Amino acid sequence: MKKKLSAAALSVALALTIGTGSVFADSKLNTAIQPTIGVSYKTAGTTTNGFDCSGFTRYVFQKLGVNLPRQSASQYQMGTSVSRNQLRSGDLVFFNTSGRGVSHVGIFVGNGKFAHASSSRGVMISPLSQSYYANRYVGAKRVMSTAKYQATAYN
Repeated sequence: MKKKLSAAALSVALALTIGTGSVFADSKLNTAIQPTIGVSYKTAGTTTNGFDCSGFTRYVFQKLGVNLPRQSASQYQMGTSVSRNQLRSGDLVFFNTSGRGVSHVGIFVGNGKFAHASSSRGVMISPLSQSYYANRYVGAKRVMSTAKYQATAYN
């Protein structure tokens, strides 16, 4: 019961965080992410039974027809680098949380926020400006073509 309430609360929080009228709110990207909010963290998890960070990003992008490698460091090798002020929804954002290079990945969802599988709280939306993530930010990669982006962000 508690898990269902938490997932429902996170879904409401996501809706409020994203806001009505944003590009992301009615998009295929939102449709892929929304049902995963509140799913618990699981090391090496790749399904709605539990996700790790790269399993989460891979799962979402598979729903969008984009194949990603399994590990965050490998995902970081894909796509085109994007500066922080040029981020658009669907860009992958990367962090060094281990002190040994890229070790965490999430999906930028707009409004300065990203969706990710937190090891302590499961799939959630966090602000990039949150000190923990801001201090560990490595960079971002655009892995969707403009045509794929338009198909996923607006429909």
